[in-house]
Amino acid sequence: MRVLSAIEAVASVVFTIEYALRIITADFLYQDKGPVSSRIKYIFSPMALVDFVAILPFWLPMFLPETLLGLRALRLVRLLRILKLHRYYDAMRSLGEVVVLKKRELLGSIYFVAILMLLASLLMYSAEHDAQPDVFRNAFSGLWWAVATLTTVGYGDIYPVTVVGRFLGALIAFSGIAAVAIPTGIITTGLGECISRRNADKEASGVNGGHDGEMNAADCARLLQEQRAQLAKLIEAVARLNGNVRSGHNAEKENERT
Repeated sequence: MRVLSAIEAVASVVFTIEYALRIITADFLYQDKGPVSSRIKYIFSPMALVDFVAILPFWLPMFLPETLLGLRALRLVRLLRILKLHRYYDAMRSLGEVVVLKKRELLGSIYFVAILMLLASLLMYSAEHDAQPDVFRNAFSGLWWAVATLTTVGYGDIYPVTVVGRFLGALIAFSGIAAVAIPTGIITTGLGECISRRNADKEASGVNGGHDGEMNAADCARLLQEQRAQLAKLIEAVARLNGNVRSGHNAEKENERT
Protein backbone atom coordinates (compact mmCIF):
# COMPACT_ATOMS: atom_id res chain seq x y z
CA MET A 1 0.00 0.00 0.00
CA ARG A 2 2.85 2.38 0.73
CA VAL A 3 4.30 1.76 -2.71
CA LEU A 4 0.94 2.44 -4.36
CA SER A 5 0.47 5.58 -2.26
CA ALA A 6 3.91 6.80 -3.28
CA ILE A 7 3.16 6.14 -6.94
CA GLU A 8 -0.13 7.97 -6.61
CA ALA A 9 1.58 10.94 -4.95
CA VAL A 10 4.24 11.16 -7.68
CA ALA A 11 1.64 10.84 -10.43
CA SER A 12 -0.57 13.50 -8.83
CA VAL A 13 2.35 15.92 -8.52
CA VAL A 14 3.32 15.31 -12.15
CA PHE A 15 -0.27 15.82 -13.30
CA THR A 16 -0.48 19.02 -11.24
CA ILE A 17 2.71 20.41 -12.79
CA GLU A 18 1.43 19.48 -16.24
CA TYR A 19 -1.89 21.20 -15.52
CA ALA A 20 -0.14 24.37 -14.34
CA LEU A 21 2.19 24.44 -17.35
CA ARG A 22 -0.73 24.01 -19.75
CA ILE A 23 -2.45 27.00 -18.14
CA ILE A 24 0.73 29.09 -18.35
CA THR A 25 1.24 28.28 -22.04
CA ALA A 26 -2.42 28.62 -23.00
CA ASP A 27 -1.73 31.86 -24.87
CA PHE A 28 0.34 29.86 -27.39
CA LEU A 29 -2.63 27.54 -27.97
CA TYR A 30 -5.14 30.38 -28.40
CA GLN A 31 -3.01 32.99 -30.13
CA ASP A 32 -6.02 35.03 -31.24
CA LYS A 33 -6.91 35.84 -27.62
CA GLY A 34 -5.24 37.82 -24.88
CA PRO A 35 -3.18 36.33 -22.04
CA VAL A 36 -6.07 36.28 -19.56
CA SER A 37 -8.87 35.25 -21.92
CA SER A 38 -6.79 32.42 -23.42
CA ARG A 39 -6.08 30.96 -19.98
CA ILE A 40 -9.72 31.25 -18.95
CA LYS A 41 -10.80 29.52 -22.15
CA TYR A 42 -8.36 26.68 -21.54
CA ILE A 43 -9.37 26.25 -17.89
CA PHE A 44 -12.99 25.70 -18.90
CA SER A 45 -12.20 23.43 -21.84
CA PRO A 46 -13.34 19.78 -21.48
CA MET A 47 -9.87 18.23 -21.19
CA ALA A 48 -8.72 20.88 -18.71
CA LEU A 49 -11.75 20.15 -16.53
CA VAL A 50 -10.88 16.45 -16.66
CA ASP A 51 -7.32 17.27 -15.54
CA PHE A 52 -8.57 19.44 -12.69
CA VAL A 53 -11.07 16.87 -11.42
CA ALA A 54 -8.43 14.14 -11.67
CA ILE A 55 -5.97 15.93 -9.36
CA LEU A 56 -8.58 17.41 -7.03
CA PRO A 57 -9.04 14.32 -4.76
CA PHE A 58 -5.32 14.26 -3.98
CA TRP A 59 -4.99 17.89 -2.82
CA LEU A 60 -8.39 18.49 -1.25
CA PRO A 61 -7.89 16.39 1.92
CA MET A 62 -4.85 18.50 2.78
CA PHE A 63 -7.03 21.58 3.23
CA LEU A 64 -10.44 20.27 4.35
CA PRO A 65 -11.41 17.46 6.76
CA GLU A 66 -12.54 14.17 5.31
CA THR A 67 -15.83 14.18 7.22
CA LEU A 68 -16.78 17.45 5.59
CA LEU A 69 -16.24 16.28 2.06
CA GLY A 70 -17.12 12.61 2.05
CA LEU A 71 -13.87 11.90 0.22
CA ARG A 72 -14.44 8.17 0.02
CA ALA A 73 -16.99 8.83 -2.68
CA LEU A 74 -14.93 11.66 -4.13
CA ARG A 75 -11.98 9.33 -4.66
CA LEU A 76 -13.97 7.58 -7.37
CA VAL A 77 -13.43 10.70 -9.43
CA ARG A 78 -9.81 9.63 -9.81
CA LEU A 79 -11.00 7.15 -12.40
CA LEU A 80 -11.37 10.13 -14.72
CA ARG A 81 -7.58 10.10 -15.09
CA ILE A 82 -8.13 7.40 -17.67
CA LEU A 83 -9.55 10.11 -19.94
CA LYS A 84 -6.11 11.76 -19.97
CA LEU A 85 -5.01 8.98 -22.30
CA HIS A 86 -7.10 10.70 -24.95
CA ARG A 87 -4.23 13.13 -25.57
CA TYR A 88 -1.56 10.53 -26.12
CA TYR A 89 -3.16 7.91 -28.38
CA ASP A 90 -3.98 8.58 -32.03
CA ALA A 91 -6.80 6.01 -32.03
CA MET A 92 -8.62 7.74 -29.18
CA ARG A 93 -8.07 11.14 -30.76
CA SER A 94 -9.43 9.81 -34.04
CA LEU A 95 -12.51 8.47 -32.28
CA GLY A 96 -13.07 11.84 -30.61
CA GLU A 97 -12.72 13.63 -33.93
CA VAL A 98 -15.24 11.27 -35.51
CA VAL A 99 -17.78 11.91 -32.75
CA VAL A 100 -17.38 15.67 -33.22
CA LEU A 101 -17.52 15.56 -37.03
CA LYS A 102 -20.47 13.15 -37.15
CA LYS A 103 -22.39 14.60 -34.22
CA ARG A 104 -25.41 15.52 -36.34
CA GLU A 105 -25.70 12.02 -37.79
CA LEU A 106 -25.20 10.45 -34.36
CA LEU A 107 -27.81 12.72 -32.77
CA GLY A 108 -30.18 11.82 -35.58
CA SER A 109 -29.67 8.09 -34.99
CA ILE A 110 -30.13 8.54 -31.21
CA TYR A 111 -33.36 10.45 -31.87
CA PHE A 112 -34.54 7.62 -34.12
CA VAL A 113 -33.76 5.02 -31.45
CA ALA A 114 -35.57 7.06 -28.78
CA ILE A 115 -38.69 7.35 -30.96
CA LEU A 116 -38.54 3.63 -31.70
CA MET A 117 -38.29 2.75 -28.00
CA LEU A 118 -41.25 4.96 -27.14
CA LEU A 119 -43.31 3.48 -29.96
CA ALA A 120 -42.39 -0.07 -28.90
CA SER A 121 -43.42 0.67 -25.32
CA LEU A 122 -46.82 2.01 -26.39
CA LEU A 123 -47.49 -0.89 -28.75
CA MET A 124 -46.53 -3.48 -26.17
CA TYR A 125 -48.71 -1.83 -23.54
CA SER A 126 -51.69 -1.98 -25.91
CA ALA A 127 -51.05 -5.65 -26.67
CA GLU A 128 -50.16 -6.92 -23.17
CA HIS A 129 -52.03 -4.75 -20.68
CA ASP A 130 -55.11 -6.97 -20.52
CA ALA A 131 -53.06 -10.18 -20.20
CA GLN A 132 -50.44 -8.78 -17.75
CA PRO A 133 -51.93 -5.77 -15.92
CA ASP A 134 -49.35 -5.99 -13.12
CA VAL A 135 -46.40 -5.93 -15.53
CA PHE A 136 -47.63 -3.42 -18.11
CA ARG A 137 -49.42 -1.00 -15.79
CA ASN A 138 -49.30 2.10 -17.99
CA ALA A 139 -48.06 3.28 -21.36
CA PHE A 140 -44.49 3.79 -20.10
CA SER A 141 -44.14 0.63 -18.01
CA GLY A 142 -42.94 -1.28 -21.06
CA LEU A 143 -40.08 1.14 -21.65
CA TRP A 144 -37.63 -1.11 -19.79
CA TRP A 145 -38.71 -4.01 -21.98
CA ALA A 146 -38.25 -1.83 -25.08
CA VAL A 147 -34.71 -0.88 -23.99
CA ALA A 148 -33.74 -4.50 -23.29
CA THR A 149 -35.23 -5.68 -26.59
CA LEU A 150 -33.93 -2.93 -28.89
CA THR A 151 -30.42 -3.31 -27.50
CA THR A 152 -30.71 -7.09 -28.09
CA VAL A 153 -30.01 -7.81 -24.41
CA GLY A 154 -33.26 -9.54 -23.50
CA TYR A 155 -33.01 -10.03 -19.73
CA GLY A 156 -36.29 -11.96 -19.61
CA ASP A 157 -37.79 -10.28 -16.54
CA ILE A 158 -40.54 -8.76 -18.71
CA TYR A 159 -41.77 -10.55 -21.82
CA PRO A 160 -44.97 -10.78 -23.88
CA VAL A 161 -47.32 -13.75 -23.51
CA THR A 162 -49.98 -13.02 -26.11
CA VAL A 163 -49.69 -13.87 -29.78
CA VAL A 164 -49.91 -10.23 -30.84
CA GLY A 165 -47.36 -9.24 -28.21
CA ARG A 166 -44.88 -11.90 -29.31
CA PHE A 167 -45.31 -10.91 -32.95
CA LEU A 168 -44.66 -7.27 -32.07
CA GLY A 169 -41.73 -8.35 -29.91
CA ALA A 170 -40.13 -10.17 -32.85
CA LEU A 171 -40.55 -7.16 -35.12
CA ILE A 172 -39.17 -4.80 -32.49
CA ALA A 173 -36.19 -7.10 -31.84
CA PHE A 174 -35.25 -7.09 -35.54
CA SER A 175 -35.72 -3.31 -35.61
CA GLY A 176 -33.36 -3.08 -32.65
CA ILE A 177 -30.59 -4.75 -34.65
CA ALA A 178 -30.96 -2.12 -37.37
CA ALA A 179 -31.18 0.69 -34.82
CA VAL A 180 -27.92 -0.36 -33.16
CA ALA A 181 -26.22 -0.79 -36.54
CA ILE A 182 -26.93 2.81 -37.62
CA PRO A 183 -24.57 4.61 -35.17
CA THR A 184 -22.04 1.79 -35.56
CA GLY A 185 -21.95 2.35 -39.31
CA ILE A 186 -21.67 6.12 -38.87
CA ILE A 187 -18.67 5.77 -36.54
CA THR A 188 -17.02 3.17 -38.77
CA THR A 189 -17.41 5.35 -41.85
CA GLY A 190 -16.09 8.37 -39.97
CA LEU A 191 -13.02 6.44 -38.78
CA GLY A 192 -12.31 5.37 -42.35
CA GLU A 193 -12.54 8.97 -43.56
CA CYS A 194 -10.32 10.18 -40.71
CA ILE A 195 -7.66 7.55 -41.42
CA SER A 196 -7.74 8.31 -45.15
CA ARG A 197 -7.38 12.04 -44.48
CA ARG A 198 -4.41 11.48 -42.17
CA ASN A 199 -2.72 9.22 -44.69
CA ALA A 200 -3.20 11.88 -47.37
CA ASP A 201 -1.71 14.52 -45.07
CA LYS A 202 1.29 12.27 -44.37
CA GLU A 203 1.84 11.70 -48.08
CA ALA A 204 1.59 15.44 -48.74
CA SER A 205 4.06 16.20 -45.97
CA GLY A 206 6.40 13.53 -47.40
CA VAL A 207 6.28 15.17 -50.83
CA ASN A 208 7.09 18.53 -49.27
CA GLY A 209 10.08 16.95 -47.56
CA GLY A 210 9.13 17.97 -44.03
CA HIS A 211 7.23 16.81 -41.01
CA ASP A 212 3.56 17.72 -40.71
CA GLY A 213 3.76 19.81 -43.86
CA GLU A 214 6.62 22.01 -42.61
CA MET A 215 9.96 22.44 -44.44
CA ASN A 216 13.25 22.36 -42.62
CA ALA A 217 16.20 24.70 -43.19
CA ALA A 218 18.00 22.39 -45.62
CA ASP A 219 14.94 22.10 -47.85
CA CYS A 220 14.43 25.87 -47.80
CA ALA A 221 18.07 26.46 -48.78
CA ARG A 222 17.87 23.93 -51.60
CA LEU A 223 14.66 25.44 -52.91
CA LEU A 224 16.18 28.93 -52.76
CA GLN A 225 19.24 27.81 -54.74
CA GLU A 226 17.03 26.24 -57.41
CA GLN A 227 15.00 29.44 -57.71
CA ARG A 228 18.20 31.52 -57.99
CA ALA A 229 19.52 29.25 -60.73
CA GLN A 230 16.23 29.50 -62.64
CA LEU A 231 16.25 33.28 -62.22
CA ALA A 232 19.83 33.50 -63.51
CA LYS A 233 18.89 31.44 -66.57
CA LEU A 234 15.90 33.65 -67.19
CA ILE A 235 18.02 36.83 -66.95
CA GLU A 236 20.58 35.35 -69.34
CA ALA A 237 17.86 34.42 -71.83
CA VAL A 238 16.36 37.91 -71.67
CA ALA A 239 19.81 39.46 -72.18
CA ARG A 240 20.41 37.31 -75.25
CA LEU A 241 17.04 38.18 -76.66
CA ASN A 242 17.69 41.87 -76.05
CA GLY A 243 21.08 41.61 -77.78
CA ASN A 244 19.53 39.88 -80.78
CA VAL A 245 16.85 42.55 -81.03
CA ARG A 246 19.45 45.35 -80.89
CA SER A 247 21.69 43.72 -83.49
CA GLY A 248 18.72 43.25 -85.81
CA HIS A 249 17.67 46.86 -85.32
CA ASN A 250 21.21 48.11 -86.08
CA ALA A 251 21.34 45.98 -89.20
CA GLU A 252 18.09 47.50 -90.43
CA LYS A 253 19.46 51.04 -89.90
CA GLU A 254 22.65 50.22 -91.86
CA ASN A 255 20.56 48.84 -94.70
CA GLU A 256 18.48 52.03 -94.79
CA ARG A 257 21.62 54.19 -94.99
CA THR A 258 23.03 52.20 -97.83
